Amino acid sequence: MDKKKILIVDDQNGIRILLMEVFNVEGYQTYQASNGKLALEIVRKESPDLVLLDMKIPGMDGLDILKHIKQIDSSIKVIMMTAYGELDMIKEATDLGALTHFTKPFDIDELRLAVNTELRHFGPNNSFAI
Repeated sequence: MDKKKILIVDDQNGIRILLMEVFNVEGYQTYQASNGKLALEIVRKESPDLVLLDMKIPGMDGLDILKHIKQIDSSIKVIMMTAYGELDMIKEATDLGALTHFTKPFDIDELRLAVNTELRHFGPNNSFAI
C-alpha cells in the first residue's frame, strides 16, 4: 500500500522539521514548503492526502493558499495552524473547506491524532507518544 502523503506548509523551519519528524515516524511520506508558491507546486506534483497549513505566511497567506489547493484538488484535506486567535480568518478557512485548526503552540499529540484520524492511518506507532 502506498504511503499517505502530508504536506507541511509553514514559514518557520523549526516547525516544519518537527512535524516532518513526527509524521515520518508515523509512516507518512512528508513534504515541506516555506511559502505558498512552493506549496502549490508540491500540491500539483505530488497530490498530498493532507496539508498542514500555517495561516500566516509571508507573501501568500494561508487563506489564499487554501483557496488554490481546493481549486487544484477539492479532495485534499487541509488542517490550518495559526499562532493568532483570529476567529474571522479561522471561520473563513472552515468555510473554504479546512477541516479544523490548531493554535500554536499546539499539542503535538492532539495534532498527530487529528491527522491519523483524518487519514484513517494508525501506523507502527499507535501509542501516540513522542
